[in-house]
Amino acid sequence: MHSQPDASLSRAVRRRSTRAVRWRLSKLRAELALRLAPDSLPPQIAAARVPVDAEVVAYFPDGPDRLYQLDQWLPVLEALTASHRVVIVLRDIRSLFAVQNRTTLPIVCITTLLDLMNLYDMSEFKVGIYVNNSQRNFHSLNNPRMLHVHVNHGESDKLSSFSNQVKAYDRVFVAGQVAVDRYREALIAFDESKVVMVGRPQLDLTFDPELSQSSRRTVMYAPTWEGESESNNWTSLDRFGVQIVEQILALPDVRLVYKPHPRVAKTLNRGVARAHQKIVGLVQAANARDPGAEHRTRMDGNILAMFGRVDALVGDISSVTLDYLYLRPECPLFLTDRRDDRALLENDSPLTMGADVVDSSTIGAFGATLASLLADDTRHADRQKTREHYFGDLQPGDSSKRFADAIERLVAERDELLVGHRRVTTGDVDEHS
Repeated sequence: MHSQPDASLSRAVRRRSTRAVRWRLSKLRAELALRLAPDSLPPQIAAARVPVDAEVVAYFPDGPDRLYQLDQWLPVLEALTASHRVVIVLRDIRSLFAVQNRTTLPIVCITTLLDLMNLYDMSEFKVGIYVNNSQRNFHSLNNPRMLHVHVNHGESDKLSSFSNQVKAYDRVFVAGQVAVDRYREALIAFDESKVVMVGRPQLDLTFDPELSQSSRRTVMYAPTWEGESESNNWTSLDRFGVQIVEQILALPDVRLVYKPHPRVAKTLNRGVARAHQKIVGLVQAANARDPGAEHRTRMDGNILAMFGRVDALVGDISSVTLDYLYLRPECPLFLTDRRDDRALLENDSPLTMGADVVDSSTIGAFGATLASLLADDTRHADRQKTREHYFGDLQPGDSSKRFADAIERLVAERDELLVGHRRVTTGDVDEHS
């Protein structure tokens, strides 16, 4: 007798086969795109294997699920074109299809390392900008004629914000003194002269509001995702998320906006997924009971364009809470602590100086505390002091100018270094200089 094939094994085989087909199709699309003539592509996209006239490269090697890391830099890079020629270099054809209509910047998609090296050899790029710690950044770092700058995709107290990988870059752009302190305390043999404090140029931008006006007070719950490891996991979703939302919804005259990290929608963490789905259901049920409340679940959109109509924020250790602190220091701010370790939280995040902490000891009274601060905010001075600790005395427009000036200096420095290097290697050195 022949036994029936195991159903789970058959499903696994089908999944592998499907993935293989998708990979081959993706590879074929990439190869076809690379062989098209430049004038056959949309105007803002350049084909590979041709030299590109640009000074500054924004390099992004990852897939669409991480495009939020690049998205926040697109307006800043577009503004930089007033003084420098900028190009985006992508490595994933899916990211190319996803981002091509989001920016006016020229885009090149290079799927192979050989083509990337050929492009760099043919072109005269001077400064490379990196918005994350992707392992494939090191493909671009192979180029010896550029100065390489790590800018990251947010000011945050997360472990990922002070990776040892930054030692590979020529410069590390950070928001302010707290970021400098992080590197000093966390890394050994780190050259602090690489660090340049430029603020957060994204926070100088103005956007059309992405939340409608409301006669109610708007409270946003903006949890982060679970991270790649437990040490970098600061999400509150699976610990306190449902209770936070239930207590916000119970307050009179309040509109809830639930805006989780983009990666929460595709999380593989069962606890986070269950909490997320529960919260989505709670928001829907609350709107069914009271349509005039207009509670919202927002899985997309620019969170910075929503902050102007948010009267209080509940968040985790992430760039979201710090961006809100900078933009809205006059509004109540809550920081969660999934580990119930106040000493560790205070050590890891100076934000505790200006935020009320939500943990197991305070979650029961969270709703009452929120209502009290919405009625009579007693923490404004604390938040203002904390803002200065993170960002210094930045005024609107200062970060954008600092960023543009820092890039300008690097472009000039790179040219000087390259000329000096060529003189040394060719022996054309003035012995009397």
